[in-house]
Amino acid sequence: MTDQEYIKKGDEMRQRILQAKEIEKRIAEKMKKIKHKIMVLSGKGGVGKTTVAVNLAVTLALKGYKVGLLDADIHGPNVPKMLGVQHAKLEVNGKNMIVPVEPIPNLKVISIQMALPQDDLPVIWRGPLKHKAIQQLLDEVEWGDLEFFIVDMPPGTGDESLSVSQLIPDLDGVLIVVTPQEVALLDATKAINLARQLQKKVIGIVENMSGEIFGHGGGKKASEKYNVPYIGSIPMDAKIVKCGDEGEPFVMKYPESEAAKAFHEVVDNLLKVLGEK
Repeated sequence: MTDQEYIKKGDEMRQRILQAKEIEKRIAEKMKKIKHKIMVLSGKGGVGKTTVAVNLAVTLALKGYKVGLLDADIHGPNVPKMLGVQHAKLEVNGKNMIVPVEPIPNLKVISIQMALPQDDLPVIWRGPLKHKAIQQLLDEVEWGDLEFFIVDMPPGTGDESLSVSQLIPDLDGVLIVVTPQEVALLDATKAINLARQLQKKVIGIVENMSGEIFGHGGGKKASEKYNVPYIGSIPMDAKIVKCGDEGEPFVMKYPESEAAKAFHEVVDNLLKVLGEK
């Protein structure tokens, strides 16, 4: 490589660094308009993390809070399906900004699913592309003034968590979803350790699918072992699954059910942890 080629490469690298810093600066300005920013995480798949994230976001919206919900699960974006907007496509306003979909009043939603040409098209991307996608969904979306911004993460401890942590350094913290079994302690441990390695506060553990089938108490034990807040449990209810499949928020369709009341209790406890009550 000649000296001129080295100089050109160096200039290109500096330009990319400057562009990345400018994007991060714009994202930071957007995040200043949002009061609380929460990452919903689980140590593994199959615990109902997205179900919890969606119903918590809807419950907050029903209580009158302005809420944003970002589906950061690039490979398995299920948030639109659960809210009945799986066929929605991204639209751009006059300021060349992406407009979030609003499935119900007070709730704005964005997912990579809305950018795909086909609903069943898989996303086969490596880490850098996933980081870029999350960056764009934060930078190029007109989120506006919000009181809550919930980021539904993919299951496990992959690099999407690193991206969100880097791009939203002022996160209030991480909400961890677990199931009731004793093995949940191991999964909670991974998620808690990830949060601590990212230097993010664990603002609560939610036990999902509590009841006769999976038992109960795993989330409570995990919270006691690691000295983090336990903000409630959601009982097993087959109608939650059905609502997710049909694209109807469970807490809206069955507001008097025990599970819906549990979601409200979890939200109330979350508000207390965040100093809102």
